Amino acid sequence: MAAALVRLVLLLLAADGPALTDAAKMKVVEEPNTFGLNNPFLPQTSRLQPKRDPSPVSGPAHLFRLSGKCFSLVESTYKYEFCPFHNVTQHEQTFRWNAYSGILGIWHEWEIANNTFSGMWMRDGDSCHSRSRQSKVELTCGKSNRLAHVSEPSTCVYALTFETPLVCHPHSLLVYPALPTALQQRWDQVEQDLADELITSQGHEKLLRALFQDAGYLKAPEESESAQEGGAQAQVFETLESCSKAHKELSKEIKRLQSVLTQHGIPYTKPAETSSSEHLGSKVPTDRTAEQLPGNPGLLGNTL
Repeated sequence: MAAALVRLVLLLLAADGPALTDAAKMKVVEEPNTFGLNNPFLPQTSRLQPKRDPSPVSGPAHLFRLSGKCFSLVESTYKYEFCPFHNVTQHEQTFRWNAYSGILGIWHEWEIANNTFSGMWMRDGDSCHSRSRQSKVELTCGKSNRLAHVSEPSTCVYALTFETPLVCHPHSLLVYPALPTALQQRWDQVEQDLADELITSQGHEKLLRALFQDAGYLKAPEESESAQEGGAQAQVFETLESCSKAHKELSKEIKRLQSVLTQHGIPYTKPAETSSSEHLGSKVPTDRTAEQLPGNPGLLGNTL
C-alpha cells in the first residue's frame, strides 16, 4: 500500500513538473507590475497603502515608455522596486512573520539643474518618525533598463541610480526641448528681459520656476515649506525699481525710529550711511544661479 502511494505521488509530481518549471521561468523573465502595492497573496491588512496618487507623467516624452514598468534590485536582505512615474518600494526578503515592506516614495516632481532634468523625486512615502520617507532617482546612461544601486545617505532619504539607454544622448534630458512651443517662447522672453536688465537674476529664477510649474515639472511649494528652517528669509525683488523703492522706505523707517530713540534719550549706534545707488550697485542683482530652489526642485541657471 505504501509503495502504491509513493508511485502515485511521483506520477503527480511528474505531471505538474513542466508547468511548475514554466511558471518559475515566467516569473524570472517578467514579474507582475503590481507597483509594490497590491500583492494578491497578501491579506488586505498587510498590503501597502499609499498616502496619495502619483503625480501625472511629465518630462521628456521618450521616457514615458517607462511608465507602467517596474525594475527591482536585491541588496542584502531587501528587495527594492522602482516603478518610474509611480513609486519606490522596499521589501524584506526573509521568512519572519513581520518582515518589513514599505513605500519609500510616490512620484512627485523632477529636480532641474542647469536646464537639465537631473533627478526624479519620490515623496510622501511611509511615515518615518516625524516625516515621510522620500527617494531621489538619478537617471544615468546604461546598456539596458535596470535599477543599479540603492543607498540611504540620510535617515529616511534614499538615493537610487537607474540606468537606461534612453538618456545616453547628450540632449536627452534637456528641459527646453521638452517644453511646448508656447512655454519655449515664454522662456525666450524671460532670457531677453534678463539680457536687457529688465529683471534681476532673482526675478529670472522666479519666472523660470513658475514656468516649470506650469509645465508640470515642478510642484508649487507649500506655504509651510517657506518657514521650514524657522527663520526669516531674505526678501527677493524682481526689478531694480522695486528694490530701490523698498530701500528708500526702509531708510525712512530707520530715521523715524532714530528720532523716537532721540526723543526718549536712548543712545544708539548710527550705522555708516550708503546711498541708494551704492547699495544697488554692490548688492543687486545678486547671482543666485548656483543656489538650490526651495522645495528641492533643483538648481536653475546656465539656460540656453
